[in-house]
Amino acid sequence: MNKDEFMNMGTGQVLVKDYLEILASSEAVPGGGGASGLVAALSAALGSMVCNLTSGKKKYAEYQEEIEGLLDKCNEYIRLLIEAADEDAVCFEPLSRAYSLPKDTEEEIAYRNKVLEEKLEIAARAPLKMIGLIKELLDILSRLSEIGSRLAISDVGVAAYFAKAAANTASLNVYINTGLMKNKTLSEELNKKAEELVDKCDRIGDSVFDKVKKELK
Repeated sequence: MNKDEFMNMGTGQVLVKDYLEILASSEAVPGGGGASGLVAALSAALGSMVCNLTSGKKKYAEYQEEIEGLLDKCNEYIRLLIEAADEDAVCFEPLSRAYSLPKDTEEEIAYRNKVLEEKLEIAARAPLKMIGLIKELLDILSRLSEIGSRLAISDVGVAAYFAKAAANTASLNVYINTGLMKNKTLSEELNKKAEELVDKCDRIGDSVFDKVKKELK
């Protein structure tokens, strides 16, 4: 599978083996941003699994309605995070083309700088949006650590750690773009938003993981 085939299909339609094959290649997309989204989607899928394993069990009957709601949310986050992974890849293409714009005259340089600034912002906002989704997913996982089936509690811990890792790695794709922006006020604003979200993801992810680990030991 090549880059064009991947871009036409999207992450959600590509087999894991094919995805890993193109990820390991010299193609520019998918890259770290897309991989972060995929890991986050795996986290959401684990959340769905825990909900399914909890639903209908007498022991957790008092939470049945809430579990059903969390299941719907986890399934929705699978879709949203796959879309976020693809959005990251889509944003890279126009940015890559912008670097190839001519810069022989002052007019060309000015136009190139303008386009680059626009594309860099778009490319930074894509992973920033992804981190926001991950934070919301972690809130769900935190609740699942409390009311989910104890037989699947380890999977909640795995999901939380995946989500935390995905948030941190996605932030690198914010910083690599903001670092190249000439508008330092905007770049600092985007960096601050990313840092605040990642901090929240770290705190929730660590709390859930430590709780699960303590319970299992």
